[in-house]
Amino acid sequence: MANVIVIGTQWGDEGKGKITDLLSRSADIVVRYQGGINAGHTVVVNDRTFKLHLIPSGILYPQTDCIIGSGTVVDPKVVLQELDQLKELGVSTDRLYIAETAHVTMPYHRVLEQAAETQRAEHKIGTTGRGIGPTYADKSERVGIRMLDLMDREMLPKRLRWAVEQKNIVLEKLYDLPPLNPDEVIEQYQIYAERLRPHVIDASLVIDRAIKERRNILFEGAQGTLLDLDHGTYPYVTSSNPVSGGACIGAGVGPTVIDRIIGVSKAYTTRVGEGPFPTELNDRVGDLLGDRGAEFGTTTGRKRRCGWFDGVIGRYAVRINGLDCLAVTKLDVLDELPEIQVCIAYELDGKIVRDFPSDSRAFARCKPIYETLPGWRSSTKDCRALADLPSEARTYLKFLEDMMSVPIAIVSLGASRGQTIIVEDPIHGPKRGLLNV
Repeated sequence: MANVIVIGTQWGDEGKGKITDLLSRSADIVVRYQGGINAGHTVVVNDRTFKLHLIPSGILYPQTDCIIGSGTVVDPKVVLQELDQLKELGVSTDRLYIAETAHVTMPYHRVLEQAAETQRAEHKIGTTGRGIGPTYADKSERVGIRMLDLMDREMLPKRLRWAVEQKNIVLEKLYDLPPLNPDEVIEQYQIYAERLRPHVIDASLVIDRAIKERRNILFEGAQGTLLDLDHGTYPYVTSSNPVSGGACIGAGVGPTVIDRIIGVSKAYTTRVGEGPFPTELNDRVGDLLGDRGAEFGTTTGRKRRCGWFDGVIGRYAVRINGLDCLAVTKLDVLDELPEIQVCIAYELDGKIVRDFPSDSRAFARCKPIYETLPGWRSSTKDCRALADLPSEARTYLKFLEDMMSVPIAIVSLGASRGQTIIVEDPIHGPKRGLLNV
């Protein structure tokens, strides 16, 4: 039995969907513990591509229960769209469940977020415009609507009418936007409620029973460590806690039940949206990484900014999450490069710093200090064992492992399930990694 957290170690988009999909083979339950439809996971199975935003990747395994936890914010319209798309592809969704205490993203949340981002002008933070921040804000202000409220046929119209009328004041007076029609919102969300009713459960109770039955649980995070509301590059962050500690709050479990924490990192670094990015490459190498890595956001389609691997944020992710091992993805993207650089420290105001600065203004002034490693200039996409990799690729991976002091358990060389090297069992295996291979 093992209860495992999978989290991103960079700014999201690390390939967590594929890694979660791989690990779901031995999971009885997969729990998504935070975020909303501002995240996206892409999973390729037998040349079929599945793009999921809120439904856990484990849905592709018919024996696996999937739970959208209390720490998430749920857009009913999008969840129903995903359910319909999965059914059309022949994927059963009977084992999808949603926490009754998860908060609901409403139409006014989307409008308010988009209006606020537009008004920020040059101070914009690069939100997806999906209403995630305002939903979490209502949750914190204790005026949000939860799934259990959505299920209450008698109270829902009253709660929604009051909420829409309150938000209309802001839309009209602050943003000079037309008001929403409360009757239309009520009618639409009553329809959503009835379709989702069979999926709504007391998630914390169900998870607790599963733990007592010694079932395997995989806790799936969205976004990445550097987007964490408390520990990321604030204010260019998301509105929830993608770090491993967020799994306990978002799922409703105690920290003592967690057995293993697996971090996911690209073999290079990407970032979507605004904010400082010390190793960003605005040159042909950056373009090559973007082209070979197909670096476009699953949710927004925005082009991702690309750069060299950043060991400073890598070490920070190991520390802040308590990582036991690492999955490195998209190693094959580096195949054509004659040499590869890795950021080992920063130069900040004339001083060398090796630890991630909490102040984003200081972070923006950081200049990367690189160590150069030789490339391998040969294809790795068909490698299925560590020994199959070129020696330079193994040297590169070992360098990352040494630098971050965490073993690499999985190496991904493409989007499909089969394009993977399992160095060690990431869940039950010894903490060994490449160092002793």
